[in-house]
Order: sequence, then C-alpha cells, then structure tokens
Amino acid sequence: MNIKVFNIRLDKEHCQEDQNRMNQFLDSVEIKLTSTNFVTTTTVDFWSAVVFYEPKKESKSAVNDTELTFEEKKIYFALKKWRSDKAQQLMLPHYMICHNSELVSIAIKKPQSLEDFKTVKGFGENKTANYGDDIISLLNAL
Repeated sequence: MNIKVFNIRLDKEHCQEDQNRMNQFLDSVEIKLTSTNFVTTTTVDFWSAVVFYEPKKESKSAVNDTELTFEEKKIYFALKKWRSDKAQQLMLPHYMICHNSELVSIAIKKPQSLEDFKTVKGFGENKTANYGDDIISLLNAL
C-alpha cells in the first residue's frame, strides 16, 4: 500500500489549487483509506490529508472511444441498462447476464433474429433462449 500526504492551505491564493491537485491524484488511484487533520500554526492554517492508496488497475472497459461508433455506443449503453435491470430482476450479478464484451459484440452486430446470435461470441443456446428476444426488442426500439 502506498501513502501520499496533501496539505490544503486555506488562503484564497492556494486553497483551490491545492484541492485540484489532490482531487486529480484521487481520481487516478484506488483509495484504500484516508485520514485528515486540521493543523494550526502561528503562520498558517491548513488541512493535512493522508491517503493510503493502490495504483488503479488497468480498466478492462469494453468501450473505447475508437472501438465503437456513436450509434454503437448508444446501443451499448442501452444494453448495459437492460442488463442491470435484468440482473436486479433475477437477483443475479451483471456478469451472469452478459459480459461487457458480449454487449459490445451485440452493439456491433445488431442481431435481428435468434439465429443471428450464433455470431455473437458468448451466446450459446441457453443465453440466446433466455435473453435473445429481450435484446432484439431493445434493438428494434432504439
């Protein structure tokens, strides 16, 4: 585990700059624990923040700005919403419904029949039977 200390000076000249620096760092790491203390000295008052962190793991996001067209991204995000709703309805984790890579493949291939799902990696008979009609309906509604 790594540690980084930030001092947020309270004067107008430095406060926003110090906060921005800390926020930028926090967005780039996986935070494990934090601790803050207010420090008063005869010359300056500031917040001291200690951050225990791990480097962020590489995102395995299936959506990359260069991978999908605008229309395909629209479909992908609609499919993610459908998957979330379906997972909640069935009380299953999202990945048990469809993996992100499968949603990307659907967004690209846009299957219009259950037969078309044979070309979607990860979709066998069971998954197609369970979710194919829902997905086709969603694609037709967009």
